[in-house]
Amino acid sequence: MKNREIAKIFYEIADYLEMERISFKPYAYQKAAIALETLEEDVGEIYKKGGIKALKKIPGIGVSIALKIEEYLKTGKIKYYEKFKKKIPIDLSEIISIEGMGPRKAKVLYEKLRIKTLKDLEKKAKGGKIAPLFGFGEKTEKNILEGIKFFKRSRGRFLLGEIIPVVKEVYQKLKGLKEVKKINVAGSVRRMKETIGDVDFLVISKESKKSASAKASADKIMDFFVSLPGVVKIWGKGTTKSSVRMNQGFDMDLRVLPKKSYGSALQYFTGSKEHNINLRKIAINKGLKLSEYGLFKGSRMIAGKTEKEIYKTLGMQWVPPELRENQGEIEVALVKKLPKLIDYNDIKGDLHCHSKWNGGVNTIEEMAQAAIKMGYEYLGISDHTKFLRIEHGLNEKQLVLQRKEIDKLNEKFKRKKIKFRLLQGAETNILNDGSIDINDEALKKLDYAIAGIHSSFKMPKEKMTQRIIKAMKNPYIKIISHPTGRILKRRDEYQIDFDRILRAAKEFQVILEINSYPERLDLNDQNIRRAKGAGVKMAINTDSHRKDQLRFIEFGIAQARRGWAEKKDIINTQSLEELLKYFK
Repeated sequence: MKNREIAKIFYEIADYLEMERISFKPYAYQKAAIALETLEEDVGEIYKKGGIKALKKIPGIGVSIALKIEEYLKTGKIKYYEKFKKKIPIDLSEIISIEGMGPRKAKVLYEKLRIKTLKDLEKKAKGGKIAPLFGFGEKTEKNILEGIKFFKRSRGRFLLGEIIPVVKEVYQKLKGLKEVKKINVAGSVRRMKETIGDVDFLVISKESKKSASAKASADKIMDFFVSLPGVVKIWGKGTTKSSVRMNQGFDMDLRVLPKKSYGSALQYFTGSKEHNINLRKIAINKGLKLSEYGLFKGSRMIAGKTEKEIYKTLGMQWVPPELRENQGEIEVALVKKLPKLIDYNDIKGDLHCHSKWNGGVNTIEEMAQAAIKMGYEYLGISDHTKFLRIEHGLNEKQLVLQRKEIDKLNEKFKRKKIKFRLLQGAETNILNDGSIDINDEALKKLDYAIAGIHSSFKMPKEKMTQRIIKAMKNPYIKIISHPTGRILKRRDEYQIDFDRILRAAKEFQVILEINSYPERLDLNDQNIRRAKGAGVKMAINTDSHRKDQLRFIEFGIAQARRGWAEKKDIINTQSLEELLKYFK
């Protein structure tokens, strides 16, 4: 799919335009980038079917941007973008991925210090060259160095949300081959880790008993795999294993396996390494040997066709892939007491979605229709409130007007006998002193209110903890959004005493959000497990700013599963009637 390639270019064009202090245009390119990023259909296919007219039907794509998409699809380049790169030849995406480094600062550093790369940035910051510049200072220089340190820790990793669309596309293409009998994704993608290093596919080929025919079948699969669109380098190609590099920068491996060993190979290549080591120890203690080829007693293979028979023969419950991190799951599986994890179909509604009222792309009705298609019973519109002016945050009067629109839409659904209800929430802002940026009278009229931190992320631990707890004490605040504030690969969690936050959440009956947005996935799996242990309820929300992003719920559910969460731990697995009890 070209979607992400073009989206990346549009994001950078937006940044270049911001450098030039050009109004409005950056937002148009950001909107187009988001539209492409969340588009399920390949933009190349859309263009093939309907040309420029079809491209213009994509929300957020106008004539000018549609022409640039056409140019890229035809030539692999966009001249408008190339001109910017020539004028300011810096590694823009890498430099502005450092927290606190925006496009305008990147331009100043290029003009004043000729900083083009992350290496240049680090060298100048360490040499104290950035602090003396107007608008920077010692604090900014220190933050830049901390940001670079954080970036280096996550280098070589890709967001699950970035990789999954590519993985699904490749999976479907391989599955469609007549030579493929069975296929699975393995590795950290199957464990649904928040960041991914590479991707593993395992296949059983449809083969006859003749070895020549089996080889021919495997060869066809491998030929197809290494010729996939997006492959930029072939690391190796054989009959049983091939490895390629994709244009997004990550590697993919494909293994063709015999049917008798498929289960043991799937278990082995799913990992994690630590989980597998402990599993092999259990096998050894039983006088057995476990490898990717099977479970053996001496030279006799006693299990291997399926994963379940591997775990069963070792005296254990089958362990869901999301739990295979050697975090106690083996010990619990041995005594057959693994939790019944929340299922990917258990969510009945999303409580954190943004609409056109608040700078989102879609109207409330469009968001509702998308939720109905997903089979939801309810959808919560939770637009930002007034502190976030950059996101067109709503004031008290605007919330009243929005309520009227929501009430009208609910009446419409009722007349059409659609069993669905829109709820009005708001994502309010927790100010530095812990107060909320909307008055209690306005909050009282909402179905529920969310509170989140969107500023001053580097407060000392004690102050930040007190700030959040004070917000929790407000009787109208029901949910804390993205509770630790992290942005994957970009910003670490802010400093808080999470145990105190949990005690306060329990005391004041406040729900903690598991934010499904791929860059957030906040709470992380460890904190989800701690919240569950403390008896604190959670909600899985997408923080969608457009209807296509509602599908991000998959990532939040995966995160909840990794945190051992069950259906009972998540409030939006409940019916509307049960949910509203939490908000009283």
